[in-house]
Amino acid sequence: MRRFSRPGMRLPLGRGAGRPSLLILIVVGGVLWVMGVSPTTILSMLLGGGGSYAPQTQTTQTRQPQRSAAEDEMASFVKVVLAETEDVWGTIFKNAGQTYPQPKLVLFSDQVRSACGSASSATGPFYCPGDQKVYIDLGFYQELRTRFEAPGDFAQAYVIAHEVGHHIQNVTGILPKFNEMRRSMSATEANKMSIRVELQADCYAGVWGHYTNQKGLLDNGDLDEALNAATQIGDDALQRRTQGYVVPDSFNHGTSAQRKRWFAKGFASGKVGACDTFSVANP
Repeated sequence: MRRFSRPGMRLPLGRGAGRPSLLILIVVGGVLWVMGVSPTTILSMLLGGGGSYAPQTQTTQTRQPQRSAAEDEMASFVKVVLAETEDVWGTIFKNAGQTYPQPKLVLFSDQVRSACGSASSATGPFYCPGDQKVYIDLGFYQELRTRFEAPGDFAQAYVIAHEVGHHIQNVTGILPKFNEMRRSMSATEANKMSIRVELQADCYAGVWGHYTNQKGLLDNGDLDEALNAATQIGDDALQRRTQGYVVPDSFNHGTSAQRKRWFAKGFASGKVGACDTFSVANP
């Protein structure tokens, strides 16, 4: 088996608090969809009970900038990681009698336009549900290594897997429902709900990591790299780094402890059902 020629994670080269009863239904609906329940039935449940901004992975670039050798290597790495997520989620969906609709990948520099609007490199990686694309600014990984003190291949892979987690939420109906609900929420309520959405995407990233580890593609220390990344990009850690103090009401991704815990939960269990961040009192 060919290996990705970077130290650390080994990947095969190949194809490039609101209303709790409703929230529980949303999550149950998403899980049921993956388990093979009819989308019409699930929609009826949601309406009755009332993060995001492919050969198929196909890579789409809005610009064709001259890349350095390091950027070329990183672009190849991103494609390989995305292909691995497709293998894992494709199998999970297949086992549930469903077909996994693969997201497309867009690599960009400086700025990009998506179905969710324009974004700059300051936005960092994001997923747009409107076009089902994962947008990756390769320059972010330098920031991850230096500014956020989260080096390592698996730290970088975690970021991609998190955005793919939002894709899972989108195709199972969770993300659209959240986007609908937050129109009638206050900023504080929307932030609290956003935290649950983001933590579930972290858990889904952990589920992917679980099966990647089972394939023997991870090295010792890879899990620690991902957990460190989750810690470094927690809302509290980011606010302390940028402004010297924290404002919990403005959190929208989760604290370092929360992000680390939910990724670890998905990684340990490998089960989509373990990622129910909506029905627990304190995620």
